[in-house]
Amino acid sequence: LPGLHVFAMAFALEVSVGKTNTVMALNNSNVLLPCVFITCMGFQDLVFTWYFNSTELIYQGKIKNKASEPTVIRQNPRVEFVGSTTKKDNNISIVLNNVEFSDAGKYTCHVKNPKEKNLQHNATIFLTVVHQMMETDNTVTVIIVSVVGGLIGLLILFMLIKRVVLFIIKKMQDGKKECLVSSSGNDNTENGLAGSKAEQKAPPKA
Repeated sequence: LPGLHVFAMAFALEVSVGKTNTVMALNNSNVLLPCVFITCMGFQDLVFTWYFNSTELIYQGKIKNKASEPTVIRQNPRVEFVGSTTKKDNNISIVLNNVEFSDAGKYTCHVKNPKEKNLQHNATIFLTVVHQMMETDNTVTVIIVSVVGGLIGLLILFMLIKRVVLFIIKKMQDGKKECLVSSSGNDNTENGLAGSKAEQKAPPKA
């Protein structure tokens, strides 16, 4: 039974709006609302509908079969169909022209396939309309990059400081050794003749 269930699921209708379900558009611009459907069983007289905020129908089309492009049933004047179903991807995307602030909201791409016992499936996109592209997403990206860059920078700085500190410590240790060598030379003085004895002992050491 589990095997049969998986087999049945493999042939089920699926609708997708891509990797992200959020879209940002500039006021008075045109925005693409992507949607594709997948069905392993094929389709006959398939109906797809776009809804705004779950209730307002803004586009409806019907596709007779794989060899034909959709025919319009109902359409909002500002909505344009830009997909194609005679190609492999079964694209039923639309473009919303002259976007207004009141267009912000939820857009649902709904598909019904009579060939799969009227199986239905849908996917949703959330549209945000802005005055100007303030690059909210990019700002977040920049912040993330800055933070990550900052962390890498701090790490590099830490490594550099560590190397500099180690170098200074090494130099100080070398200095101390030199000090110890020279002071030991000075310690071997007798009768206050430090210079003469230290100088006499220096050439053999070299």
